[in-house]
Amino acid sequence: MRSPVAVALSAATLAVVLSGCGAAQEVANTANAISNTATTVQVCADALSQAGRIFDAGSPERAVSSAHDAANSLTDLAASAADTTVNQAIAALAATLRDVTVDDLVGRPAAWLATKADQVAALTSACAP
Repeated sequence: MRSPVAVALSAATLAVVLSGCGAAQEVANTANAISNTATTVQVCADALSQAGRIFDAGSPERAVSSAHDAANSLTDLAASAADTTVNQAIAALAATLRDVTVDDLVGRPAAWLATKADQVAALTSACAP
């Protein structure tokens, strides 16, 4: 039979080990949160860079091609976004860039630019801490 002191020491050791496991889990959770934040910051920076791409005003065809290229890049970025709100904002902007046509840029440039500006604002808001 164990002595009361041995039982008390065993219980104390178990308590320390269990609290240490909890602390280790908390540290791991914090590290994951920091990693996700760093990833989100990078994804946001890359997405906003793509959104700010200057399109060739002298050639609507090249502007559309550039918009489609940016849409492809944004779609890849959206897939790597850990934050759902950021993912959705990037995907919406990618869809606008993917769907743009020469007619949009020639016949309705103000409407298309307003839609793009709204989506860039939504992305900026989603990326804000």
